[in-house]
Amino acid sequence: RATRERALHRLTDRRYDVLVVGGGVTGAGVALDAASRGLHTALVERVDLAAGTSRWSSKLVHGGLRYLAKGDLRIAAESAHERHALATTIAPHLVRPLATIVPLDDNTGPWMGALTEAGIRLADLLRVGSRTPRTVLPPPLRVSAEAALLHAPGLRREGLRGGIVYWDAALEDDARLVIALARTAAAYGADILTHCAAADLTDSSATLTDEFTGATVAARARVVVNATGVWAGELEPGVHIRPSRGSHLVVRSSALGDPRAMMTAPVPGHVGRFVFAVPHPDGVAYIGLTDEPADGVDGLAPAVPAADEEFLLATMSLALQRPLTAADIIGRFAGLRPLVAPAATTPAATTPGAAYRRRVAGRSQTHLTRGFGSAETADASRIHVLLDEPGRPVSIIGGKLTTYRRMAQDTVDAVCRRLAIARPCRTATLPLLGAATPQVLRAVAAPPRLVRRYGTQAPAVAGLAEEFGAWLAEPVAPSCPTIGVELLHGVLAEGAMTVEDLLTRRTRVCLIEADIDAAIPVAEQVLDLAATIQTTRGEARRHTVEA
Repeated sequence: RATRERALHRLTDRRYDVLVVGGGVTGAGVALDAASRGLHTALVERVDLAAGTSRWSSKLVHGGLRYLAKGDLRIAAESAHERHALATTIAPHLVRPLATIVPLDDNTGPWMGALTEAGIRLADLLRVGSRTPRTVLPPPLRVSAEAALLHAPGLRREGLRGGIVYWDAALEDDARLVIALARTAAAYGADILTHCAAADLTDSSATLTDEFTGATVAARARVVVNATGVWAGELEPGVHIRPSRGSHLVVRSSALGDPRAMMTAPVPGHVGRFVFAVPHPDGVAYIGLTDEPADGVDGLAPAVPAADEEFLLATMSLALQRPLTAADIIGRFAGLRPLVAPAATTPAATTPGAAYRRRVAGRSQTHLTRGFGSAETADASRIHVLLDEPGRPVSIIGGKLTTYRRMAQDTVDAVCRRLAIARPCRTATLPLLGAATPQVLRAVAAPPRLVRRYGTQAPAVAGLAEEFGAWLAEPVAPSCPTIGVELLHGVLAEGAMTVEDLLTRRTRVCLIEADIDAAIPVAEQVLDLAATIQTTRGEARRHTVEA
């Protein structure tokens, strides 16, 4: 809280180079890119880091296979390139290789199986082109029915001819990626302020409101960046977003036969579209994904409609020996993709004489309209768009989690052009806090689960129990893998201010509905403890300064 108060004070009497509005993966990525280039940077977020779409993803770092199926070769290649950077340099502690099994059964006839394998092998060429070594992501292969069942024992045996195994990458936790980006930006000097709403954006100013006190301040910056995702249109009239809901179900891995690989099931009547089950090391699996228009839906915590739940259960069950039922569900979540509406509907693009520039990472704008002729959003391009109009904020919209870094690079390049400076991007080879090579991570003296979430900082997180009480080494709820030190670290080092910050974003206790009530009193106790620790540390600093 003291750090936040000092940052609020700085916002009232300093002029920043860059003010980033939005604390999702894109905004945090922009803040890191700008700060690492030496720009005086602040990020403000109305709720909390990863409060919206960025915490509701499928927890995957896609290499582009899905986009190849839609003919978006440029996006597929960019995805493979960014996956390489995340898995090998930026966040190896948060990104792990993930085998995927495509069963060849009655749902996937010989012709469809051959077509699927061709697409997978083409995607592997993108892996080769991005220089991701086989030791990180092995090449695909066909396997027998027996081998397919070794990867996924829960597969339906009847009609199983074999399978195709290919490798992609999975995230330990999408929210933790955002937290790591923000903390690394802070390490480079950026001010990160949550629970601070922005309004009245111009190209060089914004009105900020402290969500705790209601106090308002006028913040000034040489460039303002709008990176608010599905809310971008509320702050910039020239932005038009078409939200798409991606629903997920959480089940115990045992309900799927404890798979060692991500399992897929083709959506009937669609070519190249699948429902999948992503196994997580904590013993759960995430089943997704829907892609439905969601205009007017709450972007912070979209509900999972009954129709989405039925669709996911029914489709995934097509590939399973034991069909799933509603009784298997232990959690639900959905996120809204900030898809870009067609350029022709953007007023700034059609205003005569408007000084308007649209930069789309070198791609044709014809991709923007794909899929928007009807209510469907599944076929809409995941392209990102940069709006850079003189006299207005720079707005970055669209895109997807895997390509956040490239989106941030394009944005800060535009900022540098406005500032008439030349400072190269560094983030492609810049590790986040906690990142290290697999060899180093294996040697970290801390519980493996903490290493997966905090990397080289895991010993410091675990050590909080020795310093402040052994109860912090215990689970925050029965059978919950999250332990108390993760909550305390969330307050002391990661800017968490509320119980919700702790249980829904610094940790993901919220993903299992039965754990939430039991964890709330523990989170409240941790917040009280953290307040005492911070007061004591503040007094110690004051006495040191006086001495």
